[in-house]
Amino acid sequence: MAESPAKALRRILDSPGVHLGPACFDALSAKLVERAGFDYCFTSGFSISAARLCLPDVGLISFGEMMDQGRQIIQAVSIPIIADGDNGYGNAMNVKRTIRDAIRAGYAGIFLEDQVSPKACGHTRGRKVVPRDEAVMRIKAAIDARKESGSDIVIIARTDSRQAISFDESLWRSQAFADVGADVLLIDALASREEMKAFCEIAPSVPKMANLLEGGGKTPILNPTELEDVGFKIAAYPLSLMGVSIRAMQNALTTIKGGQIPSHGSIPTFEEIKEIVGFNSYYEEEKRYATNTHHVSSQNDVKNKSFDVRFFEDPNFHVLFRGTFSLEKE
Repeated sequence: MAESPAKALRRILDSPGVHLGPACFDALSAKLVERAGFDYCFTSGFSISAARLCLPDVGLISFGEMMDQGRQIIQAVSIPIIADGDNGYGNAMNVKRTIRDAIRAGYAGIFLEDQVSPKACGHTRGRKVVPRDEAVMRIKAAIDARKESGSDIVIIARTDSRQAISFDESLWRSQAFADVGADVLLIDALASREEMKAFCEIAPSVPKMANLLEGGGKTPILNPTELEDVGFKIAAYPLSLMGVSIRAMQNALTTIKGGQIPSHGSIPTFEEIKEIVGFNSYYEEEKRYATNTHHVSSQNDVKNKSFDVRFFEDPNFHVLFRGTFSLEKE
């Protein structure tokens, strides 16, 4: 029996070292992550909102849109995918539905945050969090939904209280999340290596996740060795793929506007693109179902071929004509 996505992710969490996970935003970016050799992948609400709607990650994208995008991503790859569950889209009961749908979609894990609605993107201004008891109940509801579904989906409990309230508050909430059964802990927007170290020292048996926002986030970007030394088990890179995609498209558009095409090396060959999106695999699989039936594919194939032609003049009556046709000009 094939290993479930959640079991595969748990195996990664139990293995030595720190494990790096780029964030994807659609099926193609997820496929590229897999082809690059990564063991798992995150989805980024920021990037999905940008790619799907060209809107900021401030709660405008809906639960249904996020789940639809997630299903397409999951179907494109075989590696475990971790969902961006935002704030669960409401109270504890909404969280339970979010978990159930994430399980049905095939996610290996999901992280849930303690922000109010509408939420704000991590590392941006205006973040507010729900009270302590509501935050803890969200995680408890997620754990209950998992048990009721008979699933082992990985629950990653995230708090945004570091920016909204204080670092001490974020430590308290993280410990409380661990106490109710969270599988992985995340404090967003940690501001120093010292804070990162202090975070990793609480609930030592529960793996810690680092969210390393590229290009100017609040959390220091440590290398993998430093992350492991501090105590992290997994690390997300939420904007790398979206960021380089934007810049590459901007550069290509500038080049095309100037009457040229992107230079060799900055664009894959057509053969490379076909390989990435699966043409070659499709052709190989197609051979398994080949028949001897002849299909018309050009005018030359039609010349002097025999056909059965039915003329439907009336739904209850037809004439069958059998003969040889030629499309050659007179």
